Amino acid sequence: MTSQTPVWFITAASSGFGKFMALEALERGHKVIASARSTSRIADLKEKGAVTVTLDVTAPQAEIEKVAKAANEQYGYINHLVNAAGYILVGAVEETSPQEDFNQFNTNVFGMLNVSKAFLPYLRATSGHRTISNFGSVGSWRGGAGFGLYSGTKWACSGISEAMSAELAPLGIAVTVVEPGYFRTGFLNAGSQIKSEKRIKEYDATAVGKIRARLDEIDNNQPGDIVKGSRVIVDILTKSGAAEGKEVPIRVALGSDCSRGIREKIDDTLKLLEEWDPITTKTDH
Repeated sequence: MTSQTPVWFITAASSGFGKFMALEALERGHKVIASARSTSRIADLKEKGAVTVTLDVTAPQAEIEKVAKAANEQYGYINHLVNAAGYILVGAVEETSPQEDFNQFNTNVFGMLNVSKAFLPYLRATSGHRTISNFGSVGSWRGGAGFGLYSGTKWACSGISEAMSAELAPLGIAVTVVEPGYFRTGFLNAGSQIKSEKRIKEYDATAVGKIRARLDEIDNNQPGDIVKGSRVIVDILTKSGAAEGKEVPIRVALGSDCSRGIREKIDDTLKLLEEWDPITTKTDH
């Protein structure tokens, strides 16, 4: 099966990395099954040769499993699963409601988990090179005022992906978590960025108020190029192009700002350990 054309299944293909990874794979002559909550939102991908299907990653598991079964029957195998669905909830922890918190985790974390569970039997049955790519974020590395719930979901995605990598490597399936910095997509647009319904005025003059304003300023001014970023991810997942001769890494720190942010977090963590180790390590029997 290694000589067969790679088949991709991509969630949230209507925008962002889902869409541009689909376009990149199609450009390479690969077969793409693109999904979105409404196929009308991915009609352009169908015109370019993708098979389009309806999938809401928060649907009941039985419905997701039906989509997975039909997707596998389309070509008889699946090589690459891309879990790209996700959004940001903006608000202080006190401001976001339990329902808003649940919705954030339901899409960003449970959606990733449930789609993976549904597709894994087919990935395991496929021979040759296979991958699962989940989406974390630079926010996987540092929580911040005003986006705690989003950061929490992305920490979860990265941690779960590391575990999946260890579980699936012996079965020949490579798992990576893509952790992008700020890329110029519609992610922060008014229709995509979800702000907590409740707003507490005491937070307006704090870092929470600043992040609300900052995210609006960054929207459509992000440094990352989504086309270049998607090309790099597809190279890595297919071990070709810029990634030829390399194995799929456990994480893809995508973007100059992400690399910088991770290095700052590592430095801060090392300083914390050096300061507190003399006290906090004296706890063994």
